[in-house]
Amino acid sequence: MQILLELNFRQRNSTRVIILILGLLAFVLFKNSTKGCLFLGATLALMLRNPKYVYAFGKTIARDLKAGYRFIRLNIFIMFMERKQRTLARIFQERVKKHPKKPCFIMGDRCLSFQWVENYTNKVGAYFKARGLQRGDCVALIMETRPEFVCLWLGLSKIGVVTALINSHLRRDTLQHSIKVAKANAIIVGTELSDALAEVYDDEEVRDLPIFQFSDEEQRENDQFRLLNGAIDLSNALRLQPIEDLTANIAECKPRDKLLYVYTSGTTGLPKAAVINNLRYLFMSSGVYYMLALRTDDVIYNSLPLYHTAGGIIGVGNALIHGCTIVMRKKFSASNFWKDCIKYECTAAQYIGELCRYLLSTTPRPEDTQHQLRLMYGNGLRPQIWSQFVSRFNIPQIGEVYGSTEGNSNLANITSQVGAIGFIPLFGRYFYPLQIIKYDEDTGEPIRNANGFCQRCAPGETGLMVGKVNSKRATTAFNGYADREASEKKLLHNVFSAGDVYFNSGDMLVSDILGYFYFKDRTGDTFRWRGENVATLEVEANITNVVGLQDCVAYGVDIPYVEGKAGMAAIVDPDRRVDMQHLSAGVRGSLPAFARPLFIRLVSDIPRTGTFKLKKRELVRDSFDIHRVKDPIYYLNKDGIYRLLTEQQYEDLLNGKAGL
Repeated sequence: MQILLELNFRQRNSTRVIILILGLLAFVLFKNSTKGCLFLGATLALMLRNPKYVYAFGKTIARDLKAGYRFIRLNIFIMFMERKQRTLARIFQERVKKHPKKPCFIMGDRCLSFQWVENYTNKVGAYFKARGLQRGDCVALIMETRPEFVCLWLGLSKIGVVTALINSHLRRDTLQHSIKVAKANAIIVGTELSDALAEVYDDEEVRDLPIFQFSDEEQRENDQFRLLNGAIDLSNALRLQPIEDLTANIAECKPRDKLLYVYTSGTTGLPKAAVINNLRYLFMSSGVYYMLALRTDDVIYNSLPLYHTAGGIIGVGNALIHGCTIVMRKKFSASNFWKDCIKYECTAAQYIGELCRYLLSTTPRPEDTQHQLRLMYGNGLRPQIWSQFVSRFNIPQIGEVYGSTEGNSNLANITSQVGAIGFIPLFGRYFYPLQIIKYDEDTGEPIRNANGFCQRCAPGETGLMVGKVNSKRATTAFNGYADREASEKKLLHNVFSAGDVYFNSGDMLVSDILGYFYFKDRTGDTFRWRGENVATLEVEANITNVVGLQDCVAYGVDIPYVEGKAGMAAIVDPDRRVDMQHLSAGVRGSLPAFARPLFIRLVSDIPRTGTFKLKKRELVRDSFDIHRVKDPIYYLNKDGIYRLLTEQQYEDLLNGKAGL
């Protein structure tokens, strides 16, 4: 397979036309015949004098036909909704009429029907309309997970107000920045986060905004409710607010109107507010619904934060748009995950980041396989634990999806191909807006030819993923950030032809001859050591497996007088139980010499985002400075064993005498 992976797949324009024609012939004539498909593949191979097409075409035609059918349905749905001028609020109104009593949101003992959500959101819209908020205004929403989180921003959308979904973990400078960058006209804060908001009161721009404080019944009953100075009791106000018909206000809103600001995770800097309009929200939610064949009667378990794309759009959106039932949990719990799935009879569940690894690290229990899930979908399931996860928890299908909050390039793995983030049909490789281009390994910038254009990568060749921007289509539009300057930095111009524009994902991918794509790393995370590129994701995955699924982050650090960056890994080990002899042997057995971290740091904890992404900025800044870092730091000696970094070794490293 490795040989096949590295074979050249470049063809002339006439070749692409032949592939497309034969693909269409297969769909019309041989969609139910494997022999027919192989016949066309053999014909194609003879015409092009390239026998690998026999294997590739016959292997993928059934997959591609299924994906093509689903993709066409998705695009027809999106086009129809845009032509009918349907906003998210309007679509939800129509969904309520079909099944008003059906459960929309379930959390704990609360079961809220579609009609309840409709009534509550109408109250929200009417109340804030009376308070003077107008179409185009923005409200910052700072609240932990609860059904009202969704109801508040959906109600605001009915009067055309944009909601900035603030990460509930932000404090001080980052919280202040997130409120200001959205240019909010008001703030809604949950009582549980009122202290965090009080910390940024000193900022004049924040202090002058009207504040609406929400509290639930449990907080009031347990005497946890304390109204911030000058804040309005929103919960009480909504109880007194009569239900109003907002159909006229909804009719004034358009599909391309801004709906939400969803923030990037901020792992490498201050969060950026990505613009999500109605059409973008519709595409992101419906993309998962159609491509992974979700159903309206699905009960989806969503333990992810609602301020982020995964939980708040891909999860919640399937209730608002397609009528699924969403089961929420305030915070992800590995010990309660399967219990909840069983209790609520869930048929699908979401994952993200390290969630699957956390589940694997739990002690095996009978309920691991007593659930009714037919699908788990999300992004970030590492190839190293994929098969183990599926086997232990008996998951019939994994739907790995690829995309970013602000990006316009999306992929979906509908075949449970281990490790793949999605695929592009062979006959669509040159038509699909997503491409992988060659890039400079040192700068991360695209490599351009003599004519100034970028070059596509062949299968087996790692490159930078870019997506063509077409503002006329919801599937390829780039709405950018609230900050225009930040938006422009993500765009590449004149990529394959004069005047074209592509979104730079910053992700490095590789494809195989079957059209499957695999994630390698982020351009900013990869570093160069001993003339080789080191993918931090690969290092982390291998070390994590060696040390028993403990959290781990890998990064590059500078050493004076040495070219490139040396690898360093921080492992969460508060009890200092990691066996360094075992780790040394595991690293030698799983990683090439250039990718083995030179330093290992044992830490008690690593800060993480709300979506389980580990932050590494402070770790990089600390480097291997044993005078600054109180944690134990180990150094890879020439015998291949990690031992505590000594003062003499540290001085040799600083003075260029370490023999590196």
